[in-house]
Amino acid sequence: MPVPRAVVCLPTYNERENLEPMLRALADKDVGVLVIDDNSPDGTGEIADRLAAELGHVGVLHRERKEGLGPAYLAGFRRALADGAELVLEMDCDFSHSPDDVPRLVAAARDADLVLGSRYVRGGSIGNWGAVRRFVSAGGSLYARLLLGSGVRDLTGGFKCYRREVLEAIDLDAIESRGYAFQIETTYRAARAGFRVVEIPIHFVDREEGGSKMSRAIVAEAIWKVPALRVAAFRGRL
Repeated sequence: MPVPRAVVCLPTYNERENLEPMLRALADKDVGVLVIDDNSPDGTGEIADRLAAELGHVGVLHRERKEGLGPAYLAGFRRALADGAELVLEMDCDFSHSPDDVPRLVAAARDADLVLGSRYVRGGSIGNWGAVRRFVSAGGSLYARLLLGSGVRDLTGGFKCYRREVLEAIDLDAIESRGYAFQIETTYRAARAGFRVVEIPIHFVDREEGGSKMSRAIVAEAIWKVPALRVAAFRGRL
């Protein structure tokens, strides 16, 4: 894959309905895309290989098994950095994050080290979620903000653009979070390292195709990981 200035890391597990539309939607955004597939039993990896052969902006990283969001992203980050990417983005494959917002994140990285597509800053919003889901999401972000003493409003968001210097500095080998705690941990590590974190508003929508990857284990990890991060920072380990 010819690597442009920016590469989108796109983790997949059973996303056969969403992958091709997403890759085609990103074709004109002036970014490369690295699909990180965790051996999806529904054939997502085979679809990725077919599209990589057709579309010049797509590469594929196959992993042997599903290990969680965090390890998938870390593998993608390492590959993108090794291939020379200057900007590395995260986004979901299920269209919760709009491909049209990718150029906005890339542009904002001119004046920031880490750009977050945020649901909870002025102008950000969430569509088609019920009251319970909204409460859990907003409550989780508030919980993390209060315990970590962070000014970032959407710590749990997964639509991000990193300068390569950030990923090179925050010690990827030390990150053990597997679920959505990964988003909290990477942003917190970047802020602790002195990098400039900027939030830009996005409109977030729930997936229309495929199944959610959320589980009780993912929620539980996020609950205990936040105070663990604060203790590690207090002890000088971050």
